[in-house]
Amino acid sequence: MADITATARLTTLALATLAAWPAAAQPSGAGPARAGTSSNVDELIVTATRLERSLSDVPAAASVVTVDDIQTGRQQLALDEALARVPGLFMQNRYNFAQDLRISLRGFGARAQFGIRGVKVLVDGIPETLPDGQGSVDSIDLGTTSHIEVLRGPSSSLYGNASGGVISVVTERGAEEPFAEVRLSGGKYDFQKVQLKAGGGTDRVGYLVSVSDSTFDGFREHSRAENEQITGRFDIDLGQERELLAVVNYTDQPVSDDPGGITAALAAANPAAAWPANVQFNAGEALEQTRVGFVYSMPLGERHEITARNYYAWRDFGNLLPTLAGGIVDLDRQFVGGGFQYSYDGFWLDRPNRLIVGIDYDDQDDDRRRYDNLQGARGPLTFDQNERVKSRGIFLQNELSVSRNVELSFGLRFDQVEFDVTDRFLADGFDDSGTIEFEDTSPMVGLVVDLTDNLSLYTTYSTAFETPTTTELNKPDLTGGFNPDLEPQLAENFEVGIRGRAGERNRYELTVFRIDVEDELVPYEVPGNLGRNYFVNAAESERKGFEFSFVSRPTDNLQATVSYTYSDFTFSNFVDADGNVFSGNVIPGTSENVFFTELSYSHPRGWYAAGDVIYIDEQFGDNANTVRVDDYTLASVRFGYDFDIGNLRVSPFIGVNNLFDETYTANVRLNAFGGRFYEPGPGRNGYAGVTLNYRF
Repeated sequence: MADITATARLTTLALATLAAWPAAAQPSGAGPARAGTSSNVDELIVTATRLERSLSDVPAAASVVTVDDIQTGRQQLALDEALARVPGLFMQNRYNFAQDLRISLRGFGARAQFGIRGVKVLVDGIPETLPDGQGSVDSIDLGTTSHIEVLRGPSSSLYGNASGGVISVVTERGAEEPFAEVRLSGGKYDFQKVQLKAGGGTDRVGYLVSVSDSTFDGFREHSRAENEQITGRFDIDLGQERELLAVVNYTDQPVSDDPGGITAALAAANPAAAWPANVQFNAGEALEQTRVGFVYSMPLGERHEITARNYYAWRDFGNLLPTLAGGIVDLDRQFVGGGFQYSYDGFWLDRPNRLIVGIDYDDQDDDRRRYDNLQGARGPLTFDQNERVKSRGIFLQNELSVSRNVELSFGLRFDQVEFDVTDRFLADGFDDSGTIEFEDTSPMVGLVVDLTDNLSLYTTYSTAFETPTTTELNKPDLTGGFNPDLEPQLAENFEVGIRGRAGERNRYELTVFRIDVEDELVPYEVPGNLGRNYFVNAAESERKGFEFSFVSRPTDNLQATVSYTYSDFTFSNFVDADGNVFSGNVIPGTSENVFFTELSYSHPRGWYAAGDVIYIDEQFGDNANTVRVDDYTLASVRFGYDFDIGNLRVSPFIGVNNLFDETYTANVRLNAFGGRFYEPGPGRNGYAGVTLNYRF
């Protein structure tokens, strides 16, 4: 309770100081907008569909999370703090930075034990998802994020491989009024974060630059993490409606310890414990990544436009696994790519029509080595190969206004993904070099019907394909090359939904969907190689679900958000290599019911408060459904105040996570060997901080 007491004292001191502040120094309502300060529910724009649309016109389930939900009063540890409100999106593992946030979107990505699978992640239009389908969010700076768009459901017609859904992160633009800002925060488990941010612009250039440094010892033993980031965005007006966007990000994460999964008995006796082997072998990861990207757009006459993008990324990655044989991974990665698209906004068949055609090309070049892990020290080299993945895609998207109230969208994309491995470790007497190539054509058809001015019906048929990643193609016998028995996962999605408004203060969306998946990729562990996952194709799976969201502003200063997800995700046909029958079982790592609600209040004189509750239903930890992980409910609150002293805006804030000190499992390790399914989450913990924003 020491941290809560200290936090309470800080809050009392801050509130007493503010209460004593002269009325003239109190804010008049100017400054950053907060949830609840407008009488209307704002109209939101979506760009992740490649065709810029109002949210109400998107022919599929979509959500937009705004800057207040991402930044205001948040601890800013991970994306799930803001994205928990999105129905259909289930996230785990906020507190294990060696594994990265586990994101599951309608079940896509549920199999991931580290990184993100099956979900396309974009930052300012630049992919954070590699050509092989593996993504990460460790380089995303939440302190500079403007908004996040989420497309729920298969979207390979838009982005190709691993597009079971799309998460598009957009960085803040430079402000019209130049500013400099410092944000200081701290909390339990030795959490500390410092961020320096500046933005502004001229007639031709807008800029935003941020530098941040954070450390976190973690709730569990052996779970320390350190992260340093530099992020920049530059919007350049080249004249004659030509624009260039340049983005840069540097991430240095020298320490990310992995406490590992533990057994139910150990979790009950000491939830803060690490698995002994993880400590013995110093399990964890370290990474350094630099990413730069450019997006150029220009008009060609009145109705035509071209857009070109180009990006480069360099990533040095080291991973220590809790095992001797090949337990140290050293990876040097270069990731380059680009794309070109042409758009036409005019008429077809005498009806308004918008068309986009384009191409994408991505090239992933990995030098991967493995060494024996001699209790944290590098041992002999056991594996050395170059892995090259090239992805080529050509796509078309079209939106036709059939009538005043009916809009038809359709898309088609062809992708070719080539995996090439060069085995450079020939001491074992084998050359495992080889090539694997996968191809797929992904269609999409969507319809939006405006039933009234405030109610629309939409329906969509879409598909997704998902190749195994280079890591998932590992052979269980630890030899080089790729596992020839794995096939891509294929999905067909059909959904129907309604989206509308009840007056000007309420917005809602309801979606029903069914997804049929062939060759679902499923992870498992083998004895003697703990911490390393291998994969097999399940024959078929079936996913049925219901998603609901509702946002209301009953008054100018009060906002309520509710979302609910029902998921019935099962293996419809799955018999593993050992003859075990899993047909009819629930897909592990998915939760049948997820409920989220939040209430936020913002006073015109600068006070704000928000509280949210999320309920996660029980999960299964294994294919056999013999391991049940209990359901849990988490509540959090945050408070803050904004006031001005001349050109300086001072914004102290305070928050508490897991308000009612719930005992829960923050992450489930799927099909883990030896019963190590559980990664317990922390109990009640607090944080506090202050933002100082000076406007020039």
